[in-house]
Formats: sequence, C-alpha cells, structure tokens
Amino acid sequence: MVTLEPVQVGGHTLVGVEVKLPKTTLLTVSTDRGYIMCGALDVGLLNEKLGDRKIIAARAVGVRTLAQLLAAPLESVTAEAEKLGIVPGMTGEEALLLML
Repeated sequence: MVTLEPVQVGGHTLVGVEVKLPKTTLLTVSTDRGYIMCGALDVGLLNEKLGDRKIIAARAVGVRTLAQLLAAPLESVTAEAEKLGIVPGMTGEEALLLML
C-alpha cells in the first residue's frame, strides 16, 4: 500500500509518502530540492556512487510515521545537504526548511 499525504512545514505543503512493505514501512517527505527519509536511505551510496547527482537528502532512523520523521533528529546527511547547513542532529523539519 502506498499513501501520499500533504505535509505542512513552515507554511509550505510538501509531499509525504508512506510505503507499507512486509515487516517495514518506507517514509519520505520531499521538497523540489531534496528529501528526508527513514533508515532505508543509504546516504553512503548517495555520496559515493551517486555523488555526481548532487542529491540533497537526509536520514532519520527508528521512525514509523511521517510525524516522527519530521520530529526525529537526523542520523546522517548527504554532502550536498551539508552545503545547505543541514547537519546530523537537527530535526527532519528543520532540514526540510533549508531545502525549500
């Protein structure tokens, strides 16, 4: 089951996606520039193998809902996200505001 949900961040409407899979749920919230995602995101892959794409993304682990993804501290971020001032420890919502 795939669910698309509008997510409000700083007065902006973003796209939240929830994908229910056996024994796990994938979560992401995106802007036009980048996205935050649950622990399934492989930040190392984005930095090392796909670095030329300059992907702006961040990962939070241990989240089970879109609301938790927004509130959770980020565990890791891509090199391109760091260039925007997005760092591990900030919340998903704070990161999304910098991606707008």
